[in-house]
Amino acid sequence: MRRTVTIWHLELRDPLDFRPVTEPPSDVEVRQVEIVSPEFNRYMYTAVGGDWWWVDRLSWTWQQWLDWLQRPEVETWCLWVKGTPAGYFELEAQEAGSVEIVYIGLLPQFVGQGLGGWLLTAATRRARQIGGARVWLHTCSLDHPGAVANYKARGFRLFKEETVVQNVPVLPPGPWPGAERPRPDEDGA
Repeated sequence: MRRTVTIWHLELRDPLDFRPVTEPPSDVEVRQVEIVSPEFNRYMYTAVGGDWWWVDRLSWTWQQWLDWLQRPEVETWCLWVKGTPAGYFELEAQEAGSVEIVYIGLLPQFVGQGLGGWLLTAATRRARQIGGARVWLHTCSLDHPGAVANYKARGFRLFKEETVVQNVPVLPPGPWPGAERPRPDEDGA
């Protein structure tokens, strides 16, 4: 299906603009994924992005995942709630002091608990630690409807907006083919 999609590019340059969220409850932690694992990253990508048309990497082979993740510029961090993976972010250090938050998000059962702002806070802090004078990301109108508001609430500013026409599935792919899990718009979540 062809859809018109708006893409927003946002950045945080001035550390004084950063508005972090206070620390999470004691049963929440963010830890770096220190052992490269294509299986883990693909799991998080599909589990987090399945409701939001994250399809760009679905066709990647195991080797493509490995090649991406083995790059020293790339880091993966996982949000854990009571020992359960609840979300993640992926960073890529780039030229000229930029760090991109390539992917960030929560598994569906953890959305709406205030964890998104805290995860973005953790991602932004880590991006700064690894040399990000400029921290940036992009999202689109196919992503979670609260994404842009969360980014702006943390101090990110829009630097580019574009509209494109893309071929996308009629429905988001879900966490795996045939999962048939109710989507957020079906179960009131």
